[in-house]
Amino acid sequence: MNNRYATALNCIDGRTQIPVTAWIIDHFGVDFVDLITEPGMDRVLSHGSWHEIDRIRRNAIVSIDAHNSHVIAVVGHYDCAANPVSDSQHFNDILKSVQTVKSWCLPVEVIGLFVDSHWRVHVISC
Repeated sequence: MNNRYATALNCIDGRTQIPVTAWIIDHFGVDFVDLITEPGMDRVLSHGSWHEIDRIRRNAIVSIDAHNSHVIAVVGHYDCAANPVSDSQHFNDILKSVQTVKSWCLPVEVIGLFVDSHWRVHVISC
């Protein structure tokens, strides 16, 4: 049996892992979600150095090549220690991060998600 995968570019904050993974499984019908984590992922992808962003890109390629991941979700969240900005700034960072990931021209769908103060997942960009 071939398992179906997606990839989440998420913060290291453990509070976000379960809601994001469950949301992706539910909405994309995948079996597993590869997690690539970085403190303040939406900050890194929107304002980080070329070196930081390229490391994340290379990790995403591993997920695509090894597991045939067909979706990449870029995630920001409420109360982020590494990106302590307003929700509206997170939305902007997520939108810019989605554009960054799309610029890699990978054969995947790219979406942007935000996890709110009640740990609910919201689509910011699809």
